[in-house]
Amino acid sequence: MFQPVIKWSGSKRSQANTILSYLPQEFNCYYEPFLGGGSMLYAINPSKAICGDVCESLIDLWNKIKAEPNELAQSYRTRWERLQEEGYLAYYSIRDDYNLSKKAEDLLFLSRTCVNGLIRFNADGEFNNSLHHTRSGIHPDKLEKIIKDWSTRIQNSTFISADYEYTTQTVKEGDLVYLDPPYFHTKGRYYGTIDYDRFLNYLDFLNKRGAKYILSFDGKRGDDDFTVAIPKDLYKRHEFIPSGKSSFKKVMDKEYLEVYESLYLNW
Repeated sequence: MFQPVIKWSGSKRSQANTILSYLPQEFNCYYEPFLGGGSMLYAINPSKAICGDVCESLIDLWNKIKAEPNELAQSYRTRWERLQEEGYLAYYSIRDDYNLSKKAEDLLFLSRTCVNGLIRFNADGEFNNSLHHTRSGIHPDKLEKIIKDWSTRIQNSTFISADYEYTTQTVKEGDLVYLDPPYFHTKGRYYGTIDYDRFLNYLDFLNKRGAKYILSFDGKRGDDDFTVAIPKDLYKRHEFIPSGKSSFKKVMDKEYLEVYESLYLNW
């Protein structure tokens, strides 16, 4: 399995191979308007891609991974070494810097040194996760190799800071759109939110354009069904794909619950 270059909530790295099995045999331009950590972009490795996200500093980071991999790797090394020398106060100083300036280099450092790599923002868009005290963060030598690998992989990709409708405004017949929006039942855990009715109209727009889409969305956890009632005229197939075990335990038997995510396809 490939290594992530940036940790981001809702990563599809563990499901990437399964989702790949549903891809159409041929498509033209690939669009990913909820880019996040970009796992599907890496896995699909399209010849042409247009990707976006509403988090501006995340897109700044993607553009630096693409165009300035050596400089980005050095910026992480500098911050990581400062953390080793100064201790936990360095992390919180860098976190304060990020919340003031929204520098991509600070975001990369925070994503690789925070608790469990979980990206969390408060209502004001400020990064608020804490330092993972029992881990020192990914070593700069290892991350440098990962950054350079991803940089080579994404040279045919364009990254824009915009919402999903703007990112895919040029989509046309023969194109493929992978959608991984904030899930309906997990509001507040991701950067940004979406209006559900607007999103349904957007799916209709993709259908009318003749583009193919794959949508990852709410599914099942154990006996609990969180499936969203997406109108059946908007898609052709609905599958459940495994996405590991939930961190939520059954109260009585303390067993982890199997989780399945929904996958919708319009062809």
